[in-house]
Amino acid sequence: MPILVLAEHDNAALKPATRNTITAAKKIAEKTGDSEIHILVTGEKPQLVAEAASHLEGVSRVVVADAPHLGAQTAEGVGAQTELQVRAGNYSHLLAPATTYGKDVLPRVAAQLDVQQISGIAKVIDGSTFVRPIYAGNALATVQAGTAEQIRVLTVLATAFDAAPVKESACPVEAVAEIAKDTGRTKLVGRQLSGGGGKVELTTARVVVSGGRGLQKSENFKLLDALAAKLNGAVGASRAAVDAGFVPNDYQVGQTGKMVAPDLYIAVGISGAIQHLAGMRDSKVIVAINKDPDAPIFQIADYGLIGDALEIVPKLTELL
Repeated sequence: MPILVLAEHDNAALKPATRNTITAAKKIAEKTGDSEIHILVTGEKPQLVAEAASHLEGVSRVVVADAPHLGAQTAEGVGAQTELQVRAGNYSHLLAPATTYGKDVLPRVAAQLDVQQISGIAKVIDGSTFVRPIYAGNALATVQAGTAEQIRVLTVLATAFDAAPVKESACPVEAVAEIAKDTGRTKLVGRQLSGGGGKVELTTARVVVSGGRGLQKSENFKLLDALAAKLNGAVGASRAAVDAGFVPNDYQVGQTGKMVAPDLYIAVGISGAIQHLAGMRDSKVIVAINKDPDAPIFQIADYGLIGDALEIVPKLTELL
């Protein structure tokens, strides 16, 4: 039985988390012997997305649902189309990234299919058993999904899996057999990019510079803007900084914010509460700047600078 992955995109480019989800699907296929991995691309004229998806290693087929009402990418529209594809394709598993997009669409699909969803898997044990973090990542739960006759609906923690490589050759791309009807119950009014200073998307940035309460006031976040600009990165924040009103809440990194796993994460004036660590602990290299040598952030940092962030950050930016 094939595995279906729901592609996350903006009708122009494939979101990076989809590639990590493909890797999770490949691991499931290795355990179960499933022969094919399909990607479902829903949208309005998403040909560029479908082309990019067809070059991902491990993907055997890309199915495209192209319709004007799917361009808005609402949960109602995408969910209905995904359900239709699942029922038509006899799939063993349905996967999507555990991003805002995946969290919006897949629970709806699971409810329509009358199965229980497993959210945020970080490891594949076998075709029905998975590991997911709980308690802000301080514990791991091993969970089993459904029966052999039921489809497994899963969202995938992108930070736990490597991105699927891109290959030169392309797999077949075909249109879906049927387009789900537009219910007309929701309408997209507008869309605005949030976080990362409006320049680089926080969840996909290769470099993230985050500030905490140690920056003292909102004006000092301009220091992080300058540093992030030098590194072509995005700006984030701890919940303490958001609660203090230094930056909008869409900057927040952590358990109740955004999950990031960049190549470089610079934590400036952040003490390192477990809720914040849950959102960035999978970063490849972590640099902590804090004047408190006993700050918990230093326990997971690869490099630590003990000192006043308001003095260190401008010097670092100047050197760069």
